Amino acid sequence: MKFGLDNIQMFASGLKNVVTTRIRSGGAHRKANRSTRITVDRFDATEGIGGEWSSSRYGDYYTTSAAVYAAVRTRADAVGRPPLLVEKLREGGGSDIKPVWQPVDHSHPLQRLIDKPNDAWSRVELIRTIESNLLLWGSAFLGIERDDTGLPGELWPLRSDRMRVLPDARKYVKGFVYEYAGERVAYLPEEVVWFKSFNPLEEFAGLSCVAPARLSIDMGFEAQRFNRNFFANSATPGDLAITTDETPTDDEVSEFYSRWDSRFKGSGKSHRPILLGKGMDAKRLGLSQRDMDFAKALEWSVEEVSRAFGVSTVFLSELENATLSNVHTFERFLWRNTVVPELRLIEDCLTRGLVTALGFSQHEYRFRFDLSAIEALNDSEDSVVAREVSLVNAGVMTPNEVRVRHGLIPEGWGALPRQGARQGALHGEFAGA
Repeated sequence: MKFGLDNIQMFASGLKNVVTTRIRSGGAHRKANRSTRITVDRFDATEGIGGEWSSSRYGDYYTTSAAVYAAVRTRADAVGRPPLLVEKLREGGGSDIKPVWQPVDHSHPLQRLIDKPNDAWSRVELIRTIESNLLLWGSAFLGIERDDTGLPGELWPLRSDRMRVLPDARKYVKGFVYEYAGERVAYLPEEVVWFKSFNPLEEFAGLSCVAPARLSIDMGFEAQRFNRNFFANSATPGDLAITTDETPTDDEVSEFYSRWDSRFKGSGKSHRPILLGKGMDAKRLGLSQRDMDFAKALEWSVEEVSRAFGVSTVFLSELENATLSNVHTFERFLWRNTVVPELRLIEDCLTRGLVTALGFSQHEYRFRFDLSAIEALNDSEDSVVAREVSLVNAGVMTPNEVRVRHGLIPEGWGALPRQGARQGALHGEFAGA
């Protein structure tokens, strides 16, 4: 059975009175609108899009791959650093030149909602979770919970691997279905803020950063597991073959393994010499770690994660060739080429999903991260001073304009452009004439 938007709204309206009565009588403690979610008992899981693109296995990489964990943590920490502000377009400002946006007061409903998404989560936790879900699954979802007045009062992150998107030919998205603990819960499009990374193969699903690097990550994981088992086996190769001139009986084979385990099994018995009987020989099968270039396999796995996540290997604890100078350069590169574009994506999705949900216009309000305190994006003090000196010498700025920038009191001698700069400009004008 397919559930259209009209069907969902009709069922929601019909259940509202029953659920509200139950809540008022003390039979439930959840939010009223969360209890009125429609359980889609007959929903066909194949109808929704997202399962194959947001496999739970992608989340497992976060707990099993040190490189993936470091990359996700680095980007999530960076995205959670700058304050997230709500800005309003100043009336009459910049319509003919450039729009002028000003931060709203902290008491504004939009700012209040993002500063305190719910009673359990902070703004930083919410933003970091959004970024982590985007990296692991290519999509992130926020459920908008409304209060008793019908206005959005809480934001809750939803697991991306449990969410399915229902496309619609007319409205693009019919709704969302969240699958958890055997239940399927329907959400209307206006009840979800949807973040997604570009996916060239499916427009209704994001592309995880793990997907293109999965084979390399698996290769590194298998190499580590092989090495772990090697040392767990007391550094004795498991591919050792014992040959003999005679064919042993089953009892002789069992007795051989029993004696072998009693002599070599366990870390306290490692590296003991092997004593073989007459006509027996030991041969090693397979390749050693050196033959397999074990270290190079791990390095390649880390490098592939670095490429896929846009995070330099320096931030994945590969510090062999790190210097103070190139780390600073890598940090600027990370912010300018990876973090800032991600911040713009989150800003746009929040503006589209939350501003209208609270009854405001996207043309008047927007979400914006304040990047003014991010050191990697700011020029050094020496660069700023050198540029300002050049502007003063060229007559573009006055000394007083520079003094005001640095919080200094204007002086009478600094009110006009430097005389030499002005004379040079006039000379150039006459020469050109």
